[in-house]
Amino acid sequence: MNKELENNENGLLGSSNSQFSNLNSQQPVDYTDDNIRHLDDMDHIRMRSGMYIGRLGDGSQADDGIYVLLKETVDNSIDEFKMGAGNRIEVTIEDNLRVSVRDYGRGIPQGKMVDAVSKLNTGGKYDSKAFKKSVGLNGVGLKAVNALSTHFEVRSFRDGQVRIAQFECGKLVSDKTEPSEEPTGTYIYFEPDSSLFTGYIYHTDFVENLLKNYTYLNTGLSILYNGQKILSRHGLEDLLKDNMTMDGLYDIVHLKGTDIELAFTHTNQYGEEYYSFVNGQHTTQGGTHQSALKEHLARTIKEFYNKNFEYSDIRNGLVAAIAINVEEPQFEGQTKTKLGSTLMEPDGVTINKYIADFVKLEVDNYLHKHPLMTEAMLQKIQASEKERKAIAGVTKLARERAKKANLHNSKLRDCRFHLNDGKGKPQEEQSCIFITEGLSASGSITKSRDVNTQAVFSLRGKPLNSYGLTKKVVYENEEFNLLQAALNIEDGLDGLRYNKVIVATDADVDGMHIRLLMITFFLQFFPDLIKKGHVYILQTPLFRVRNKKKTTYCYTEDERVKAIKKLGPKPEITRFKGLGEIDPDEFKNFIGEDMRLEQVNLHKTDLVKELLAFYMGKNTMERQTFIINNLVIEEDLVTEDFML
Repeated sequence: MNKELENNENGLLGSSNSQFSNLNSQQPVDYTDDNIRHLDDMDHIRMRSGMYIGRLGDGSQADDGIYVLLKETVDNSIDEFKMGAGNRIEVTIEDNLRVSVRDYGRGIPQGKMVDAVSKLNTGGKYDSKAFKKSVGLNGVGLKAVNALSTHFEVRSFRDGQVRIAQFECGKLVSDKTEPSEEPTGTYIYFEPDSSLFTGYIYHTDFVENLLKNYTYLNTGLSILYNGQKILSRHGLEDLLKDNMTMDGLYDIVHLKGTDIELAFTHTNQYGEEYYSFVNGQHTTQGGTHQSALKEHLARTIKEFYNKNFEYSDIRNGLVAAIAINVEEPQFEGQTKTKLGSTLMEPDGVTINKYIADFVKLEVDNYLHKHPLMTEAMLQKIQASEKERKAIAGVTKLARERAKKANLHNSKLRDCRFHLNDGKGKPQEEQSCIFITEGLSASGSITKSRDVNTQAVFSLRGKPLNSYGLTKKVVYENEEFNLLQAALNIEDGLDGLRYNKVIVATDADVDGMHIRLLMITFFLQFFPDLIKKGHVYILQTPLFRVRNKKKTTYCYTEDERVKAIKKLGPKPEITRFKGLGEIDPDEFKNFIGEDMRLEQVNLHKTDLVKELLAFYMGKNTMERQTFIINNLVIEEDLVTEDFML
């Protein structure tokens, strides 16, 4: 395919010169004073919500807006705890829809309480004396919660009285002050606006994970979530224990200093795994602090052994967490998932040097005092080195092949914005890649996608079952080699080009098998990709039910039955057998704003090793017996509704 055709297919060329001439020759639209509008703070947040909370969503993904609203609310209570005011926070979510958060801190100063929750650029965190190392420095958090909620209420308990203000969609509807004997603190209630967060629901797993992270970083803090107590006694050590899906090769190393905490161990998994935090904010995309940890931890270990180890061998299998407190941190993007700051505090030491000095001193001391631990670490590093050298020739050739391959014309239809462009734009966090099977499916998605944020990678047939194989297969297998290059994850997730890696296959047996093979590949060689919530399954409709007035897409048999009843007698029903059968114009409905994604999760309790051994191992007869014993024969789905 020539370059002009490629660009045209990717939406890069646009119209011809003559078409541009026609556009320019059109009569200009009137532009008067009436076209110039002023939006107050609350209206601006509602109209441009993406600037404040990222995506809206329905709660089915961990980065959906309703969790940002919860986080922004709890962050204020955490800041109170950090300032030594209140060690208990109560979080209640009624019917997975309505949220209340009560802390026992100092309470918002009552004279400015209404302004603090309704006027942008208003708050107590501009004064570093009051909140030296806070996350919410821009005076936005509670204002966004207020503006994007149908109902919002704030109460401040101070000095024997309570001030109560109620809002609807950001507009003040009630404000009063009355005596109160309740302990000091702040109470926030909100109900996200269902007209914005369509069909939303809070999922307990996402909420619990968010709240647990708070307790790991704030030992001594207890959070009551719907009456269930969440706390941590050992900080980041508990975080690693709760998140590791393979046993550590030695006891977790846990070190603390002023404004820094570190925990790490090695496992027998491939790759590296990091959890990083700044002022309690989970920086899922890392940043300057995580980069410093990776560099200086590997360097300190290398210098301890006094051997010419490569950093990649030292870090292979490493699981680590770091938390630092920074004065006036600078993040990339409003959602604060990546730290951009270089200084621990204004006019102070750099973050890189601060972490380097701590790691060099504390980790080196620890290694000298624990010979059994260092022996286990040494064996792991040497095993990684041995495997790397064994496949060195294959690796070099594979890298050259991937470099020479014209991905844009064969396997990959890239997008314009990528996760690590470093510009902090919303499009970076929206970037995704669809992994499809076959030319017809990839063709449909390619023609329907948003070329700014959506890329497409086309598999050729079913990928290899990689269970039980070494990483050599990643370089020997062309599909895996080119996919790794497209994602840019050979050296870890720091260079990951897409926020979401979406497996998009047909909703049939072959499609399910391809999903399983891809997930096995990621679990085997890039488990952190799944643990960090980057891997998804695309849900596409099984049926289209329509009459002359309305079209309904159905993702389940239940939805199909309901749609038939709703649309009346004898609607037209189409069963989609494959992605390639769906018209590109129609496909836009399934990968746009309302795209349905199922996140692939990985937890300690999932028994991944055992599950992979059973379902992907060589125990064919055992699996056959299992299938026979658990076979359920579905009734014929061809009913009179299809006999049109």
